Amino acid sequence: MKKYIYTWHRNLSLIIAAPLVLWAASGFMHPIMTTIRPQVATQWLMPKAIDSNKIKVSLQQALLQNHIDSFTNFRLVHIDTNWFYQVQQGRQKEPFYISTHNGKLLPQGQWLYAQYLAKQFLEGMGKPDTAHAIAQAPSTASAHDCCDAATTCVLNNTKGSKVRDVSTITAFNEEYKSVNKLLPVQRVSFDRVDGIRVYVETTQDRFAFAMDNKRAVFDKVFTLFHTWSWLNFLGKGKLIVEILLTALALITSLMGLYIFFITKSKKAKGNTTVRARNNHRYVSVAISLFTLMFTFSGCYHAFAKLKADDRSSFYDEHWFTTAHTNFDIEKLQAAVQAPITNTSMVSINNQTYWQVNTRQQNKQQASKDLMKTKEVPAPAAMYINANNYSILPQGQTRYAEYLATQFSKHTTADIQRVQAITKFGDEYGFINKRLPVFKVSYATNSNERYYVETASGKLALRVNDKDVLEGYSFALLHKHEFMAWAGKPIKDFSTMFWAMAQIAMVAIGLILYLKMRKKKLQHHQKNIA
Repeated sequence: MKKYIYTWHRNLSLIIAAPLVLWAASGFMHPIMTTIRPQVATQWLMPKAIDSNKIKVSLQQALLQNHIDSFTNFRLVHIDTNWFYQVQQGRQKEPFYISTHNGKLLPQGQWLYAQYLAKQFLEGMGKPDTAHAIAQAPSTASAHDCCDAATTCVLNNTKGSKVRDVSTITAFNEEYKSVNKLLPVQRVSFDRVDGIRVYVETTQDRFAFAMDNKRAVFDKVFTLFHTWSWLNFLGKGKLIVEILLTALALITSLMGLYIFFITKSKKAKGNTTVRARNNHRYVSVAISLFTLMFTFSGCYHAFAKLKADDRSSFYDEHWFTTAHTNFDIEKLQAAVQAPITNTSMVSINNQTYWQVNTRQQNKQQASKDLMKTKEVPAPAAMYINANNYSILPQGQTRYAEYLATQFSKHTTADIQRVQAITKFGDEYGFINKRLPVFKVSYATNSNERYYVETASGKLALRVNDKDVLEGYSFALLHKHEFMAWAGKPIKDFSTMFWAMAQIAMVAIGLILYLKMRKKKLQHHQKNIA
């Protein structure tokens, strides 16, 4: 029996040696990738309070003027000091930008606004070179034409980097992968030596992702060696290959531990083969715990990915008619009694509400580097009845409950708890991208939880006790989050050290195999002679 286990251990080790080295080497790179990521000035923009004096044309009038009889939502956005209604007609269609000053449609509004946002994320929220922009403005522009002024502000601003290209991303690709979650987004490329590209979600003023040439090289190597993008043509077959190989690596490690505990080390006495075997034994048993951690969590993760991630198909979208839309910023201001930073429309149980975002005194601001702090301010939205401008009590909670019932098909009575989530954690990790969200918990279906984003009306994550096991497994065993208490540098060192240890274990094992093979060959030749 021992002989068969030893033979299988040796043969399986040869099979999984190359995959294990590829995974370990690329895993070693991952902490480096997160450290040398493209530098941007901020990943969060401070909302600007709306000046009601800038709204000369009502929303209804602006829509009618542009022959828009229905829409799914709107927001107020600004380019410098020029304000626009950002009007959406379905989540897959490009929004329109209509001036709040004169009701004119901003030509190429999405293209312009994407540049304006991306430049703020990349270089900060400094004022544009207005004097130069005005000097370069077309002769037909007037001081009261905010569309021309906004266009001039974006295109003729000579401060900072020049935009090279803007494109709409509606599906994940090799650079903007599914791990980024947000779609559709705008890809804004800058004319810089590093070739930086900033991805922005214009309908939420959100930073989505950034890539430069240096990071692209690391990213390419990582996807080739760790996630095996070269097998993408197999579809889910790639996951089957990964599951089989990680399972083989797990079994091989267990066999190695079994062999270690049922056999004794021999004294080398100058025998290089025995010395190599002893080195392999002791190095492997020390490293095997982390081998088991990496392979088990990797196998479990690949298996979990066989289930399609369908969260993008859960969203709340209502059509509102222009004829029945009466947006009055002054009435909203009187109702909320706080500076308004934005407003949109939602429907809760067939009743229309203005979703009003406000700026509160002494309110916490989000960090410029959300990847480090992983935290944003608590949501400060109020829900105002569109008919009588009365405030909906506990509006945020009520809307979160409504979204969860739409997505889960449970009733409101089934809800156990609603909790605001402002920081990424163990269950709701950074990989989910959206913050702030509300966690709506149920007692059924293994304590099912729905994380909903009230700002967009979308599902951020659906998870239950069964699903969360995989998440904890991958975070703790694969990404070494059990070392998070010591800080990122120590956690990264732990990941990199034990990744390199896997390569050392394989190298020593291969050296032992080659020595034994050479010895057997010499013995065979001696017998022939």
